[in-house]
Amino acid sequence: MKYFCLILFLITGSALHAAVAKPWLYAKDTTVRSKADTTDTVVKKMSVSAGVSYGSDVQFFGRTGPITYPFVSSDVIFNTKNGFFVYGSALKVLGYNPFFDEIDLGGGYLFNFSKQFTGTVSYTRFLFNKDAAQIIKSASSNDLNLKNTYDWKFAKSSVIVDYLFGKESDIFVTINTTKHFESNWNVFDDKDYISFDPMISAILGTQNFVQRYAMDHDYRQDEDNIYFSDPDAPRQAHDNSMFNMLNYSFKIPIAYNRPHYTFEFAYKYSIPVNVEGQLMNRHESFYNLTFYYVFY
Repeated sequence: MKYFCLILFLITGSALHAAVAKPWLYAKDTTVRSKADTTDTVVKKMSVSAGVSYGSDVQFFGRTGPITYPFVSSDVIFNTKNGFFVYGSALKVLGYNPFFDEIDLGGGYLFNFSKQFTGTVSYTRFLFNKDAAQIIKSASSNDLNLKNTYDWKFAKSSVIVDYLFGKESDIFVTINTTKHFESNWNVFDDKDYISFDPMISAILGTQNFVQRYAMDHDYRQDEDNIYFSDPDAPRQAHDNSMFNMLNYSFKIPIAYNRPHYTFEFAYKYSIPVNVEGQLMNRHESFYNLTFYYVFY
């Protein structure tokens, strides 16, 4: 019941407030004033989108590692006219030797229930460098993603379900609502504008990846707080296998938009809850810079 009340607040009442979708995966038609930090407005024609991002720390469904890992990432997305898309991305953690830490490959399909109600289904394969830095995401190598978005006209809300599996399996539900604002004035000419997208978000899920992360990176001193599936284990599980609230966050993206490209700066304040084991997260601020270009 407590989660039902939260979901009802975020999907309905908080439509008056704000939250957004996951970082962009699909090319957006920037000739129409669609914001940089959402995946809800997808080009319904053949296009290629390429982008690069900088982030102040790697975060995985509301969790970060014990060390701050600033990173750069690049993305390429190919969209077809009928709604199918494929994409690839690469991530490099700054300050460490590997040329890359992670490569993601995936594809999916965009569908429309109605003008207001849209969705995507996708699969992503994560490939990690064996010499990569200690990225907590490495416990999972596959992601099945289902996202549904409803446009309330005064705001948009999304419910995103991720099932991740590999060395460990986890399920996450992300609930977002966002309100889009844009300038009625131009910066340099009549083809540019500024957009502003405050948001609120909540993540629920399991966190079995904490056990695998700790064991893979030899954090034995924290085993008392790590989930073990063996019921006879002397050091018993805490809550890693339970479906709990994991994180609340507030994000403020500000973007400069032109017909084919966008620059965006985003600030996010993250509030982790029900933290287990080695990942003793605290309230944290994140900063991201993103640039992407759409080719038609």
